[in-house]
Amino acid sequence: MFQSFRKWFWSEEFWLPPTMKWSQLEDHDGLVFVKASHLYMTIPYALLMMVIRYFFEKFVALPVANALGIQKTQHKIKPNAILENFFKHSTSQPSHTEVYGLAKKCNLTERQVQRWFRIRRNLNKPCRLKKFQESCWRFTFYLLITVAGVVFLYDKPWAYDMWEVWRDYPTQPLLPSQYWYYILEMSFYWSLLFSLGTDTKRKDFLANVIHHLAAISLMSFSWCANYVRSGTLVMLVHDVSDIWLESAKMFSYARWKQTCNILFLIFSVVFFISRFIIFPFWILYCTLILPLHYLEPFFSYIFLNLQLMILQGLHLYWGYFILKMLNRCIFTKSIQDVRSDNEEEEEEEMEKEEEEEEKEKEESTKGKETEYLKNGLGTNRHLIPNGQHGR
Repeated sequence: MFQSFRKWFWSEEFWLPPTMKWSQLEDHDGLVFVKASHLYMTIPYALLMMVIRYFFEKFVALPVANALGIQKTQHKIKPNAILENFFKHSTSQPSHTEVYGLAKKCNLTERQVQRWFRIRRNLNKPCRLKKFQESCWRFTFYLLITVAGVVFLYDKPWAYDMWEVWRDYPTQPLLPSQYWYYILEMSFYWSLLFSLGTDTKRKDFLANVIHHLAAISLMSFSWCANYVRSGTLVMLVHDVSDIWLESAKMFSYARWKQTCNILFLIFSVVFFISRFIIFPFWILYCTLILPLHYLEPFFSYIFLNLQLMILQGLHLYWGYFILKMLNRCIFTKSIQDVRSDNEEEEEEEMEKEEEEEEKEKEESTKGKETEYLKNGLGTNRHLIPNGQHGR
């Protein structure tokens, strides 16, 4: 049964143009062609990349974060059995009436109860330091892979002439640079997929899962059907804007607002040019229209373009968020990652409350010292010689 499925799945009519056979893509005369078995290596490379990421975040991203003044936030919380039991078995966000009742039971003020729940909710949430480390890792990878992509493609004719993408298709030999470009890119997305459970969970979690799966599916399919030339162009167009997004996030977490705003504006320009101009009018035109001059429509041609259109739909989705952030930037002069703005607002609110609490403690201490001095002075007035009280 497995052999029957395998034979059906790898049928030439699904993957190759009419009249083409897999035998024509076997290595010969020193020429190497793509093989599906090459993709098995992306899994161990993804695991290796996760190990590299662990050490990178610990020995590179962490010192950089400390240099930028980002420290691990450790919120202290006073143990309270009544509140802890309510938090675990009822709700983590009590209503005003519930807060009032809990305050009476615990002999606390309503504000103290609200603050306790706010701190308790944030105990297991990732802090700014963790988010900075994640962005620093992604920024570094996107920067290196974009530079590598430019080096791999700058002297290739199909990077400048779209007709060259389809010349001699599908009997186009595989270059070593194409092999490593694909393997590294796919391994990275596998590693992101494997780490979704431990990475910071944002509002677009589902969209990220779809994006990673779509990216892996698209790269795997384009590899097996030997759409490697167009695939390398798609990867370069996408990576170039992600560099600016991750750098903007890094400075956002460091609270360098002006630098963050500048980087985000650069990202927005690069994103809309690359995803809404170059991708649909250059890449999609190359994959959707130009092949028809060489070949009759066939299954893998349709499936490839279907996946690219889904990718363009995700561009529209993220474009909405970018416009939302740009709107915030224009009217409030501040950019935040709208996917996690609730977490940022809660964290900032807690930091403000902690500052206010420290000020209240200082004022209370100063008040006690003043009262002590006054009381002490009043008590010891009899020790001051007569006639010197007014001096």
